[in-house]
Amino acid sequence: MLKRKRWIFAILALLPTLAIFAYVRMYPIVDILRLSVHRWNILSKNKPFIGLENFRELMGDHLFLSALMNTTIIAFGVLAITIPLAMVIAALIFHRTRTRMSGFYETSVFIPHIVSLVPAAMAWKWIFDARLGPLNAFLSVFGIEPQAWLFDPVLSVICVIVLCSWQALGYAVLIYLVGFKNLPVSLYEAAKLDGASGPTSFWHLSIPMLKPITLYVSVVTLVSGFNVYAQPFVLASDSQGAPGRQVRVLVLDMLENSFRNYRVGYAASEAVVLLVIVLVLTLIQFTLLREKGKA
Repeated sequence: MLKRKRWIFAILALLPTLAIFAYVRMYPIVDILRLSVHRWNILSKNKPFIGLENFRELMGDHLFLSALMNTTIIAFGVLAITIPLAMVIAALIFHRTRTRMSGFYETSVFIPHIVSLVPAAMAWKWIFDARLGPLNAFLSVFGIEPQAWLFDPVLSVICVIVLCSWQALGYAVLIYLVGFKNLPVSLYEAAKLDGASGPTSFWHLSIPMLKPITLYVSVVTLVSGFNVYAQPFVLASDSQGAPGRQVRVLVLDMLENSFRNYRVGYAASEAVVLLVIVLVLTLIQFTLLREKGKA
């Protein structure tokens, strides 16, 4: 009887939080699914049900396909840079935790993650500036011609990947540091007695034992990469002020269809596609890393 009362109390205590979560998180998802199967125009009172017509139109929309390709390249590019680099930096900081400078290392790496996106993007836009940017000035020392970093379709995507990786790195390093601090020291001592070097221990001990951390960081990084918006919006705006024209991403395409073209139903179908992509990739990551962990 006492156990039952505790369960009832716990459920009643959680109900307000669950209700807020359902309203803030779950209801918008359900509403997006509803909007995606309607021709929902803000300026029109008639909002008919059209089934999968919006999704069929997406498959022939070159702007959507371009945005999907750019977003995918950016997301996987950030993932490929962030995961290995964060793990190596975390290992270097962890092995210097006994020095007085360890706090400085951790803070300096984490600061980019908490810097506001727009000022950070403006600073990097100056760095990549074709005429006045310090990057081209540095490359000119080695005889390399100035590059139009933000006006070339390929180079501008690389610039966005660099900016997003710079911002995501601090959080990933912090999470990996927590993982390193919880690894058993006895295993490293035993490996050292057996003649294993530092890189060998890192490859055969640290990486396998940090797979749960890698799973979490990779999922968070990939989801964040697919939701990228502010970085290309500011960084890749053209000389006439049109934002994100060089690097069109999914979130920007959704906003333009919603508030510039007033096609809310069409933008909702894009959001559904983005949701499905993120869910499928997350499921694949969970499956692959769990299978490797069991192996």
